[in-house]
Amino acid sequence: MRQNSELTHKQKKVLEFIRQRIHDHIPPTIREIARHMGFSSTGTVRDYLKALENKGFLKRANNLSRSIELLKEKLNRIPIIASITAGGPNLAYEDIQGYVDTYDLLPKRLAHENVFALRVKGESMIEAGIMDGDIAIVHRQPVAGNGEIIAALLDNNEATLKRLRHRNNKTFLEAANKDYPPIYKDFTIIGKIIAVLRKYP
Repeated sequence: MRQNSELTHKQKKVLEFIRQRIHDHIPPTIREIARHMGFSSTGTVRDYLKALENKGFLKRANNLSRSIELLKEKLNRIPIIASITAGGPNLAYEDIQGYVDTYDLLPKRLAHENVFALRVKGESMIEAGIMDGDIAIVHRQPVAGNGEIIAALLDNNEATLKRLRHRNNKTFLEAANKDYPPIYKDFTIIGKIIAVLRKYP
């Protein structure tokens, strides 16, 4: 029977190290994990590996060095949950459309479960360097600072990507394109944009 899939803090640290080494194409040995984690015993590493194996995060081949294989690679990916307009606001439904690999993308302090991605539609943020078709990486949070770019949900369940502004005792959403007027409707902050990805042909 598989145990609870929630990881302890140290289990996450061990798994993070394994992921990084596998990403570098060299799975770590038990001794390397012990040295990195500061464990005095390789037996402690085996206990952690067994726990991660039981929770379905990896598998190992017995008696083989560097034989660790990750199973839950979806945890290394940010879900693209919807498209969001950077034009006039429009409906945005949480419907996973793919994933973005997080290797070397996020600060380690951010928990993966608090991050998601949105596919940008429209041109209202082009002066901020955000183009139609870009992938906006969003940190889920209910507040943001003046001038920060946010994903906002309007009171009619329409979502849009804009810059948060506080000016003259008013809070509003501002486009980064002179052809788009500010939005003074009530809104809720979904999260703050922390990165933008773009693929070139």
